[in-house]
Amino acid sequence: FARRSGLLPTPADRHTAARRFGADDLRDLQVWHKLAWIDPLYLERDARVLALVAKGRNFGEDDKALLRTVELELLNKVIPEYRDAVARGQIELSASPFYHPILPLLCDTDVYLRTHPDARRPRQRFVHPEDAEDQLARALAYHERLFGRRPVGLWPSEGSVSDAIVPLAARAGITWMATDELILARTLGVTFSRDAQGHVEQPERLYVPYVVRAGGARVACAFRDHTLSDLIGFTYSAWAADAAADDFVSRLVEAGRRYRDRTGGGEALVPIILDGENAWEHFEGGGRPFLRALYRRLSGHPELRTVTMAEACRNPRQDLVGIFPGSWIDANFYIWIGHADDQRAWSQLADARAALDSPASVEPAAVERAREEVLIAEGGDWFWWYGDDHSSAHDVEFDDLFRRHLRNVYRSLQKPIPDELFLSNISTGASVGALTTPSGYVTPTIDGEETSYFEWLGAGSLEIRKLDGVMHQGDRRAPVLTLVQFGFDRERLYVRLDAARRVADLLSEGYEFSLKFLHPEGVRFSVRQTIGRLSGSFWDRRSKAPYWVERGAGGTIAAAGAVLELAVPLADLALKPGDVLAFVVAVYDVDGTELERHPANRTIESEVPDEQFEARNWTA
Repeated sequence: FARRSGLLPTPADRHTAARRFGADDLRDLQVWHKLAWIDPLYLERDARVLALVAKGRNFGEDDKALLRTVELELLNKVIPEYRDAVARGQIELSASPFYHPILPLLCDTDVYLRTHPDARRPRQRFVHPEDAEDQLARALAYHERLFGRRPVGLWPSEGSVSDAIVPLAARAGITWMATDELILARTLGVTFSRDAQGHVEQPERLYVPYVVRAGGARVACAFRDHTLSDLIGFTYSAWAADAAADDFVSRLVEAGRRYRDRTGGGEALVPIILDGENAWEHFEGGGRPFLRALYRRLSGHPELRTVTMAEACRNPRQDLVGIFPGSWIDANFYIWIGHADDQRAWSQLADARAALDSPASVEPAAVERAREEVLIAEGGDWFWWYGDDHSSAHDVEFDDLFRRHLRNVYRSLQKPIPDELFLSNISTGASVGALTTPSGYVTPTIDGEETSYFEWLGAGSLEIRKLDGVMHQGDRRAPVLTLVQFGFDRERLYVRLDAARRVADLLSEGYEFSLKFLHPEGVRFSVRQTIGRLSGSFWDRRSKAPYWVERGAGGTIAAAGAVLELAVPLADLALKPGDVLAFVVAVYDVDGTELERHPANRTIESEVPDEQFEARNWTA
């Protein structure tokens, strides 16, 4: 469908395509998806896997069960294999912070201003080096439990470093860490240039272990050769294994010779560092032919010697008084805090962390649950997927999970959940659906009935639809509301809610309708029926219990009949011309359970009309 029309397939297109596949077809796809990712050695030698490959199709549930047995067998071999290799002295294992946070940003989000001094910031500065220390401590303890010994090396998530993490790492027993060559260049105030073949022209500066001194502590640091590392990560997968290995070894030899010539006979340290999991799926045989060819050449080469990072950094030769703050991506933190969506997420994280610091009267176990949720939300990968620099088919799920973890903080602490945590942080490529903004002043009669077609002409509107995702949910409940209309005169905000049934009947059954304002923040106006009479009231959020305080209806007028109509004085919302208004509409049942909110992941936004409003929207 997409190829034929040039458009993305619709849910209906997907349903049509899915109907072409029967249960047997889907089962075959399940098995082949697993077989495609199975270890190449098993594809070559394991009789069970070879039999499944030979069978080819018409797999049964017993075949799936067999493949699961093979998968679990493989997974259960991973940790012991690494543990045994460490015991033999063949490899060294380093650690990364437990939930993969960007440690410098946990220590102080303002560190980002070092490279982007004019950047927007989160609304609250996040400064929690104690959390960074906890993430390190948890990682090292877990590593020791799995592998039987405590690591001395640290790969900080995304190669992210700053002065603040040096004493944390040193106190944890870390003796070495590593990051990218561009961090070293910025620290030294130099540029690493390369010739036409990609050889670095300042080998005496790059190919040497340093010791970083900061915060009264010292940690050795090695800086990767970016070009050589990326050849493995992104280039050699398209080469024949032997040719790639020959090219790589020749480059290592040349790097060592250039260093020797520039230092009068010194021995170069050439760190090769790349994502350990990402490259190999693009190589023939999962990378084994290339790695075997490379290791054969390294093992027998007279000018090359492989060492662990601990060996390489045991006697650092040069000092760095401080280290430039940044990651291995462009020597900055833009990916994790540079976009407005990132900053919104950091603001939410900072608020949740502040709530954790004042837990009120809840059980210690509840506080610990809340703390765990905060530590999870500190992970850097949530922020990786915000903004316009990276995207996947699962951005919406990542966003939802991040906000769920933060909502869990408030639930555990028995504090009210901020309304914004129910709204998506994703602004790139997002659509609110059938939403229009006001195009003229309105002065409707507030009587709960559609008195005249013209009374809401010029209002903005949100059409509420029952939307299907990729998979159809046959039992999805139809929404209570069908339409939201909103508009202004010079003194009031007007809102009208249409429902699938008469709103007056819904109110008599115990339903409640609430306008939840994000701008102005911490204000709600709720309408319910009390002792047979319609009642509406503002509620204001406070920082301490009781968290929501009722302040009455103010000057608001409400009427319910076929529809619900509200006239809310702008003064009661402390809004003036030109201010931004943002709200959602929520529906509650008789037990106070929120049934729906509209829009589901956005806000209805509009600017309060100013003197030029009519002129801007004038049409003949």
